[in-house]
Order: sequence, then structure tokens, then C-alpha cells
Amino acid sequence: MDVTTIVFLLLVGAIVTYFSGDKLASKVALVFSLGALGVTLNLLCTYMNGGNISFMAPWITMPKVALAFKADGLSMAMVLLTTALTPLIIFSSFGNSFNNSKNFYALVLFMAFAMTGTFLAADGLLYYVFWELALIPIYFIALIWGNGDAEKRKKAVLKFFIYTLAGSLFMLIGFAYLYSKADSFLLEDLYKLNLTAKEQCYIFFAFFLAYAIKIPIIPFHTWQAKVYQKAPTVGTMLLSGIMLKMGLYSVIRWQLPIAPSAAKTYMPILIGLSIAGVIYGSIVALRQKDLKKLLAYSSLAHVGLIAAGCYTLTLDGLSGAVSQMIAHGFVIVGLFFAAEVIFRRYETRKISEMGGIRSQAPHFTSKFMILVLASVALPGTFNFVGEFTVLYSLSQVDIWFAVLGGTTIILGAYYMLKMFQNTMLGETNSKAFADITTNEAITFVVIIVFLIFFGLYPKPLVDLVTPSLKEILISINRFN
Repeated sequence: MDVTTIVFLLLVGAIVTYFSGDKLASKVALVFSLGALGVTLNLLCTYMNGGNISFMAPWITMPKVALAFKADGLSMAMVLLTTALTPLIIFSSFGNSFNNSKNFYALVLFMAFAMTGTFLAADGLLYYVFWELALIPIYFIALIWGNGDAEKRKKAVLKFFIYTLAGSLFMLIGFAYLYSKADSFLLEDLYKLNLTAKEQCYIFFAFFLAYAIKIPIIPFHTWQAKVYQKAPTVGTMLLSGIMLKMGLYSVIRWQLPIAPSAAKTYMPILIGLSIAGVIYGSIVALRQKDLKKLLAYSSLAHVGLIAAGCYTLTLDGLSGAVSQMIAHGFVIVGLFFAAEVIFRRYETRKISEMGGIRSQAPHFTSKFMILVLASVALPGTFNFVGEFTVLYSLSQVDIWFAVLGGTTIILGAYYMLKMFQNTMLGETNSKAFADITTNEAITFVVIIVFLIFFGLYPKPLVDLVTPSLKEILISINRFN
């Protein structure tokens, strides 16, 4: 058994879910997503014991394209994030009803299939195919099952689609040029290329456009908040919890090792843009009156810090960035789910219409509070591990980068705790708020246990990704 089993299982799951009918769709999707998680854990054990779970087979003769799936610690960590969050996201949606639910859940699994393929692909064209495939399901999920005014939603989703597609086309042009040099799309062959400084610059920024839009990095972020707000919560979870990690992962896997000289040349600018996103996202979050938009800008601030860690080109920076990717994936899914729990009871996302929930729902309040504290990187949570390591790596480059990047902790604590006060505390709301159900409690507990366990003992994940990151750094430093 190899990693193609995970990809195949998710694709089959999407097809079976579609033909299972609306009544069974959610349960069938959950079973297949849990199956994918089980296979991932099994393959991870095989990998940790020295087994080869990668896959390589010829696909297209001209141009030379291979069905190449690379399984190393970095890719397996991202696949584990995908296959762990997918069943959690599906299970969290059981409190909602969707028209044509067979289509909805089939698209969720198809998106998981495409994202998993993106994390595993070791052939440039195959990677590009999966990268584009991931865009299609989220477009329809947000467009058809989104909320708010239909016309505004269409505009927001179309802008997101066009932005992402346009950036990806530059990346495709970059791959075409690399193929003309290497006569191959294989990752290992592209790493061996000895490109000139000018060539590296062109390739670097061709890739950067695709990744900066997907992450997003300022000033390519303008699609994000509205799409997060207009998409159904499941769509927002998929976008923020997993899909934006495709861009961050790709920076580490593709952009930096292929064009390392350009990365080193433009490092201060790239870190500066990333930290600008931290500050901008935090300040704008302070002014938000809609809970989902506040969380969207909070996510923008956090991923800006992760991107800054990637562009330090240090082992600490890359390791901290990967840890923070995984931690952010879980905590942002938990926070958006908390917003959905409130919406199910109050049918509003306006913070001013909430308040006083604590006295009616103490169990929900305590779990929401833990997620808020994890989001602001409280020591003992996994977010602290990632943020501290990234800030340490920034201090190695320039102490002022670390000082400015650290504003995410200060500003984040301010706007998140202020949001918590306005939504949870104060006088009892005239509207009744039922405490969380068993299903809702299970979702929260799984997320919280993960964040606290790896906050106290991050070694397994750090040890998993470190060898892969060291190999990537060797490629980045090969011209020194």
C-alpha cells in the first residue's frame, strides 16, 4: 500500500457520496473521510518504520509527465492535517441541513482529494492539475450554499476564482519554462537545475503570484474576507483550515528550492510584506462587527506570520511555519465552528446582537475560551510552539522583524479577548441560547485535545518534518 490509496479513497468517496442520495450523503462522506484518516495513520506508521510509501509511474509520454507522489515527513504532515480535519469538518456540519446534500458532501470529499494530491504530487504538471482541481469544488460550495445576498456572494466568489486562476497561470508558465530546461517536470530534476539569477527571479515571482493569492499575502488578500464571510461555514473551514496551507506548503516545497538565489535576494521584502499582513490583519480585525469577518482577518494576520517564517530560509523558520500551519488549521476550524454554533441559535453573526451567552451555556463558553486562548498563542497550546519558533527565526534575520511580527500576539490578544467579552459576557441576552449538543461537544473536544497535547509535547510532529526540511535547506543552499 502507498499514498495513492489515500488519494484514490477520497475520490471514490466523492463518487459514492454523490450516488448515495441526500439522506445518506453526510454519513457516507464521514465514513470515507474517516477511512482516509485511518489509511493515512497506517501509512505514516509504515513511513516512520522506514517503509517506502511513495509512488512513481509514467503517465504522459510527450511532454514527459509522471504520476509521481512523494511521501516524506513534510508531505505526510500536510496530508495528515487534511485527512484529520476533513471528517471533523463533515461531522461539525451535522447540525445543518443542505439542499442537494449529496452534491455538497461529494464536493467536500472531492476537494479533500485534490488538496491531498497537491501535497503529495512530485511532478510539476501533476501538481498543477491537483492545484487547479481544488479550486472547482470550493467555488461551487461557496456559490451555491453560501449565505447573504446572492449577487454580492456571486461577485465575491467570482473574484476569488479569477484571482486564483490568474495567479496559477503564471505558475504554469513557470513550469513550462522549467520543463524546457530540465526536459522533466519531476521535482528532483527541477531541484538540480542551475538557473541564472535572472531566470530564478522570473520563476520565483511566477510562483509567488500563485502562492501569495492563495495564502493570501498583502496586497493579494482582497478576495479573502468576503469569501470567508459569504461561504457556508464548512467552506470557510476548508479554505482557512486546509486550502490556504497549499500555498504555504508550496512555498517550502517548490518555490524556495527551485529559485533559492532569488529567495535570498528578496528575503527582506518578502518578510516585510508578510509582517505587513500581520499588522494589517490585526488592525482591521479590531474594527469588525461581523464575527466571521473578524476571524477572517485574524486568519490573515496569523498566516502572514507563517509566511514570514517560511521566507527566513532557516530550519527554525521552516519548522515553526509547519507547526503553525497545523496548529492554525485546527484552531481556526474550531473558531469558525464556534461562530456557526452561535449562528444556529441566534441566526446572526453581528457581534452587537450577541452577549450574555456565558450564563446560559457555560460548557460552550469554556470551550470557546480555550480556543480563543490557543489562537493568541497561550503557552501550553500548539500555537505557542509554532509562533515562538517563527519569532525566534525572525530574530535571527533581524530583531526588528521579530518585534514587528510579535505584534500578532499583542494585537491578537486584544481583539480576540474583546470579541469574547462582547459575545460571551455581559447581561443575559433576551434570546435563549441552548448549551452545546453532544455532537458539537465532540467536535470541540477533539480540537482542544489536539492543541493541548501537541502544545505540551510537539516532538512527534517536529521530528516528522525536520528531516524533510533539512533536505530542502540543502537544496536552497546548494549554490553557497
